[in-house]
Amino acid sequence: MPTIPERIKEFNKERLPQYTALKYQMMSQSAFRFFRGTCHLFYEDLSKNEKIPESPLAWICGDLHLENFGSYKGDNRLEYFDLNDFDEAVLAPALWELARMVTSIFVGFDSLKISLQQAKDAASLFLKTYSSTLAKGKPKYIEPETAKGIVKLFLNNVASRKQKELIRQRAALKNGRLNFVIDNTHLYKLDKKLKRELLDYLAIWMKKNMSSQYKYKVLDTAFRVAGTGSVGVKRYVFLVQKIQEQKKYLLVDMKQATISSVQPFLQTPQPVWASEAERVVAIQERMQNVSPAFLSSTIFKKDAFILKEMQPIADKIDFLVIKDKYKDLERVIEDMAMLTASAQMRSSGRQGSAITDELIAFGKDTKWQKPILDYAFNYSKQVKKDYTVFAKAYKQKYFS
Repeated sequence: MPTIPERIKEFNKERLPQYTALKYQMMSQSAFRFFRGTCHLFYEDLSKNEKIPESPLAWICGDLHLENFGSYKGDNRLEYFDLNDFDEAVLAPALWELARMVTSIFVGFDSLKISLQQAKDAASLFLKTYSSTLAKGKPKYIEPETAKGIVKLFLNNVASRKQKELIRQRAALKNGRLNFVIDNTHLYKLDKKLKRELLDYLAIWMKKNMSSQYKYKVLDTAFRVAGTGSVGVKRYVFLVQKIQEQKKYLLVDMKQATISSVQPFLQTPQPVWASEAERVVAIQERMQNVSPAFLSSTIFKKDAFILKEMQPIADKIDFLVIKDKYKDLERVIEDMAMLTASAQMRSSGRQGSAITDELIAFGKDTKWQKPILDYAFNYSKQVKKDYTVFAKAYKQKYFS
């Protein structure tokens, strides 16, 4: 059996070395950051465990964890709080999604020094709320009018945020023209030839795919680093100006799509997608209540990419801030569970996924809850052990 460092290096071998080094650096910061960056380890181990109860097939985001929920503006320009990362999305047993999410509660709370009892309470609450939401058979969603507590605050923040604030953070005037500020943290400089090819490509794409009333001029592009698990894949951001209203700018994110980390460990047949980007976009549109603007798939130089509008940074729940505020903590966990169940119901009956009636029956039958809690708790201990091995190898320059 290969070691943990060997498994990680093998998985990331096709990624861009310079940026994969950044990923390893991020993963070395905490066990939770390590967990976020090693989705492949989780599913490889889960696939070998015979004690996981059977569950209906569902569309899953594949990398569900505490920081895979956030607030954003949909393509209808309204504000939502929902699942927001679908790079690993596949058709899989519904409990695979829950096992990863509940493990993230144990690992995340431990990294934040939140008590084990709070973690157990939160994990149990998540599963109970997920079950009760399925049992009712009606998908729900969260927007400012229905939100409560800290999520309501997040959505109000998104509503008041202006795109120009994000532009000011990422760009500056140079010789009378707005260009990206290369900070070598979020944005990195591109090779001149590649930069020109990207600028030309997006200009043509927007001309073909955008409505004639929305005409834009592509001003600049840079390499973008964001997240943890996807760091090392090709990812670009574009600065775009509205031609008819030249004081209005947009940022467009273009992220390479690779095979899901879950798929190699599944026995479930998957649909035949035109590309990995088409897979991500199709499943995201099914599972989210409303998707972000510009969400689409494209091919650039034979690689599949996901395009979408880049918005002011989506809020992530700061559990360290609310760990002693029981009502806020409880509401956030309930919201996350409700959204998870709703996403599965919203996408039910599509290309092999269970119909809603099957999910309702699954929600009413709660015998699977304790085995998932036990598995997640025990596997969180394994994550800490694996992180210790990784951190030691990282310090010894194994990943240099």
